[in-house]
Amino acid sequence: MNSIETRAGGDPRLTALKESARVRERELLRVVGQLTGADSAVAAQAARMEVLKWAAQQIGDQLPGVAMEGRSFEHLRGGRTCIAAGFADDYRVLWALRVDRPDANVAQRTWTTEIVVGHAPGGTSALFSLRLLASSPEATLQVDPAVPGLVRQIATTCGLQQSGSRLDAAAWHIASEDDAHELVAALLNPARIVPYLVCSVAEREDQPSINSQMLAKVTLGIAKVVVVPAAYTWVLTQQLGKPLSVFNGAVRAYMPGFSYDANPYAHRLFFVDPKPSEERAKSTLAALRWLAANESIRRLQLGADVLAFSAVREVSLDVERERLKQTGSADTEQLRAAQAQIDALKDDLRRSVETQQWLSDEHTFIEEHAQNLEQQLRGAQFRIQQLLDQIKARGDEPDAGISLPESWDAFADWCDEVLSGRVALSGRARRETKSAGFDDPQAAARCLLWLANEYRDSRINGASGDLRKPIDRGIHNDRCGADSFEFDWLGRKVSVEWHLKNGGNTRAPHRCLRIYYFWDEESRLVVIATMPAHIRTGAT
Repeated sequence: MNSIETRAGGDPRLTALKESARVRERELLRVVGQLTGADSAVAAQAARMEVLKWAAQQIGDQLPGVAMEGRSFEHLRGGRTCIAAGFADDYRVLWALRVDRPDANVAQRTWTTEIVVGHAPGGTSALFSLRLLASSPEATLQVDPAVPGLVRQIATTCGLQQSGSRLDAAAWHIASEDDAHELVAALLNPARIVPYLVCSVAEREDQPSINSQMLAKVTLGIAKVVVVPAAYTWVLTQQLGKPLSVFNGAVRAYMPGFSYDANPYAHRLFFVDPKPSEERAKSTLAALRWLAANESIRRLQLGADVLAFSAVREVSLDVERERLKQTGSADTEQLRAAQAQIDALKDDLRRSVETQQWLSDEHTFIEEHAQNLEQQLRGAQFRIQQLLDQIKARGDEPDAGISLPESWDAFADWCDEVLSGRVALSGRARRETKSAGFDDPQAAARCLLWLANEYRDSRINGASGDLRKPIDRGIHNDRCGADSFEFDWLGRKVSVEWHLKNGGNTRAPHRCLRIYYFWDEESRLVVIATMPAHIRTGAT
């Protein structure tokens, strides 16, 4: 080891300097869509021409003539590079382009945009995908992600759609009750691939508290921005319940996979004042942009949904080498092609190493963050239980003096306000209470209070939950027996084996009460699977 290496290894200041100067390549976002047009080959050609126009502007120079022919090329100008590769076989026609350009304001920061356009011969639609990456020695990248203007250019000129809906850089303004119901259906659509950033408008205000139009523009293709006036937010509250709704000027990010059973904390809610400070508005917008960008990377699989430029270039070089070999080209040409492939592989390896380091750093950060959040959650749960125990130690009841809901319309909201953290309604149960036929909602509410207190306390103290006993005026807790069933809860199957029921064998909806529930050990919650009617199972 030489003296310079010895000093670098022994001096922590030099080690820190060396570490801070390491350039990392980080991926910021991914966009994928289908090009409109009946002829996929024509649509792909039109999109490729728009991409080349955009690329020429990025590097500030005219591209070589072969670029317009869809052939591979490499163009360098003043620290800016533009490389294209393409190939065609019996199954697909793919063309990819990568542009590298330095940041105008931050030294050593380089932006990379990768675009792939492809179609299958005779296919119904051509595909377009884009990746945005940044290389920088910065430990934390101080940027707000924004979808490149090329996506808006393609969407406007060529037409771009996702899941059958055309992409538009404008926010969706809810203008009627029917629009609001259409929004709820879109939020619950399991095929949805992008977050919906729903901006509610506060009472006596005309616009949302944040710049929804700018947000729609910079998240085109990775999110859908929706503006809901105060007059229509009640539809979301009625359909989804308060914990999953958004109103009074707040903004909520409804992630793909949203359902009636969704965990409210998985669909982040941002509280924004009607007249927020400039700093507060910027902070909210930045958080929403990062949320959409991160979700695009998490959800779209590289190599399946989105292709990397390196993958297309590697196949393109293979195809070219095979062509030279088959046509009996001179050894020098074949050697040149082989060297080009080696250089490309070296470049891909360098980028892969940088990406791997970035992923390793991100994994470490996220793991530490998750551990901190888990400790905070456990501390909060302990403190809540401690406060409940203190109330009981004084001889009081936690729910003393609480008013019971007088109608089923108010039942779900009552549960959210009174029983939060102890009893949770599943999405199915929440929907069922909206159209319940049982004529005594207050009796059902008393049953849930028993579950929130006596039953939950027994489970927390280690009991098995085998509490066969009367609960309230002819209502008792008992096993479901042959009516037990499996229930989907937060991505897993749970067995529902207990229910609260009133006496008699009647199943007339206005007289029959059945509350099917289970204990969730992880969250220490009693979860109501379905209520208040008797369910049909294989046994019934």
